[in-house]
Amino acid sequence: MQERLLIIKLLCSRLRYLLFLVAGILPLYALSVYAEGIKIGVVNTEKILRESTPALDAQQRIDREFIPRDAEIKEMAQQAKELQEKLEKKGAAMNETDRRELERELANLSRNYQRAQRQMREDLTVRQNEEYGVILELTDKAIHFIAEKENYDLILQLQDSVYRSQRIDITDQVIDVLNTEKRDNATLP
Repeated sequence: MQERLLIIKLLCSRLRYLLFLVAGILPLYALSVYAEGIKIGVVNTEKILRESTPALDAQQRIDREFIPRDAEIKEMAQQAKELQEKLEKKGAAMNETDRRELERELANLSRNYQRAQRQMREDLTVRQNEEYGVILELTDKAIHFIAEKENYDLILQLQDSVYRSQRIDITDQVIDVLNTEKRDNATLP
């Protein structure tokens, strides 16, 4: 009788083990079958911001806007250099009042130069963020357009991936949609 109970317990534990095994494998099998139908894409946003027509146009607008300020800052730097050279060459021969006046002028010019340079960097960053925000909105619309048109289930932004297949990289498609959008002045949905 005890042998029978022992055999039944052994069979029950093995049956339970088989059930756990089947219960663990079956969902994995179903998942792998289901995963075959999933369509995934990857987008490299940095490449879009470097190569798309809207990004290149935005960079040209920013350059045109900041070229005059950059020229002013370069002029300030040249003036400071000239004052420094004058001070080095003629400073020893100048009277004390003139030399101090020249030093004060150089110090003021140097402060103004640094302030203008810092302000331009800050303004440039703000403008770049504004322009890139608009481009990223257009990029999102282009991605949604492609996703709906080609039945993608998931599109990820490429970050520091170790590996990705070129067949899932849709960055060039997004750039083409953005370039076409810009060329045709069409509006993405």
